[in-house]
Amino acid sequence: MPKQQNILIIGAGLCGSLLALRLGQRGYNVSVYEMRPDLRKVDISAGRSINLAFSVRGNKAMKLVGLEDQVKALCIPMHGRMIHDAHGNTFQSNYSGRTHEFINSISRGELNALLLDEAEKHENVNIHFNKKCKSIDFENTTALFKDYNTKDEFLEDADVIIATDGAGSALRKSYYLGKKFLFSFSQAYLTHGYKELSILPKDNGDFKIYKNALHIWPRGSFMLIALPNLDGSFTVTLFLSYDEGAYNFNNLTNDERVLEFFSKEFPDALAVMPNLLDDFFTNPTAPLGTIKCSPWHYKGNTLLMGDAAHAIVPFYGQGMNASFEDVVEFDAVLDENLSSWEATFKTYEKRRKKDTDAIADLAIDNFHEMKGHVNQAIFQEKRKLEMALEKQFPEDYASKYALVTFNEDIGYREAMLRGRAQDKAILNLLADKKIDINGDLKTILEQVKQETEAILEDDRIAGLNQ
Repeated sequence: MPKQQNILIIGAGLCGSLLALRLGQRGYNVSVYEMRPDLRKVDISAGRSINLAFSVRGNKAMKLVGLEDQVKALCIPMHGRMIHDAHGNTFQSNYSGRTHEFINSISRGELNALLLDEAEKHENVNIHFNKKCKSIDFENTTALFKDYNTKDEFLEDADVIIATDGAGSALRKSYYLGKKFLFSFSQAYLTHGYKELSILPKDNGDFKIYKNALHIWPRGSFMLIALPNLDGSFTVTLFLSYDEGAYNFNNLTNDERVLEFFSKEFPDALAVMPNLLDDFFTNPTAPLGTIKCSPWHYKGNTLLMGDAAHAIVPFYGQGMNASFEDVVEFDAVLDENLSSWEATFKTYEKRRKKDTDAIADLAIDNFHEMKGHVNQAIFQEKRKLEMALEKQFPEDYASKYALVTFNEDIGYREAMLRGRAQDKAILNLLADKKIDINGDLKTILEQVKQETEAILEDDRIAGLNQ
């Protein structure tokens, strides 16, 4: 496939700007069209996740494009979850027993701006803003755009169109509505939505609560979380049902009710959020959904990537990391110099889809874990034991969370299968009182390994991990 080929990328978000940078580095002619204004010139963050969790799978992509140091400067390390109970008491549950393993809070806008700046340094990369994609003719490899400034519509063609235009992808919609081939599509919403709030910094710019943790207020059927920003603020997100429970988004309609809800459920958060009511009634309530589809490509003409192919809920902190990993995996397939774009797209999807399906399922699992399980005694025992095993045997044990978040060379699917089996093994051993978390750790490790292998073998026989 000659390098002078023209690639059209729809969407200049995190995945699209990274892909443009990498393909630019590889020498392709790249045109990127983005419907929003240039985020480097206007503030367009309202209501979207202002900061995100960045971990090793995402960093693997930054290494690939040579930006590891610049991105590190934008990160705030979070070593664990700081759990807040209903009385305002806190305890920290670390993400790993290995001190070098932690996740980072990073600004979506700052990271996106960096990727756009770097992509534009390449003469063969051109990025256009305020251009909305209305439809795509995936058979003729053309895209119809509307210019928001001039109101004109225009057609662009290319050798290849790659859509990184998020959960509402125009290309995926064209696949679905076109009915030209067998296209499978599912969209599943949680009964919960989310709303962005904030904890502002102190007058001197310091953080009002502990800086280096992901704060969680788990309340069974709902929760509040907070991630730190470089300016001393925290981005706070309320995850709550639309219509179930005593308090829900549909009935939190006035100041008194919102304050009553927060004073009852999150008193220590309310104490540092004098701006709560402004945020609550200014920022939108947004839905949480999972999208799966196949195939991701049509012949050698078009390809879906990132959230356009596999949008997930945010509870494993892997949405951005998974999209960045898409670019790494796609780049590896390009290295193989296959005979055609069709062969490249087919190989990429075959390798990647099982892992993106797995992280989608894991994210739903973690939703239930974060809002409720972290408060359960047996879960806390399990986490305590896993921290001890990771600390004592750093080469021999990794929890499910560590397999997913800190092991870039293990696919999400393998991490899910092994991690779920380990979880089941430890919970079974604790429930049956076959292990004591204060016992000999080497013996416990052997018991956990044996039980895990037995569960994996049962799953293999049952065909659950094919």
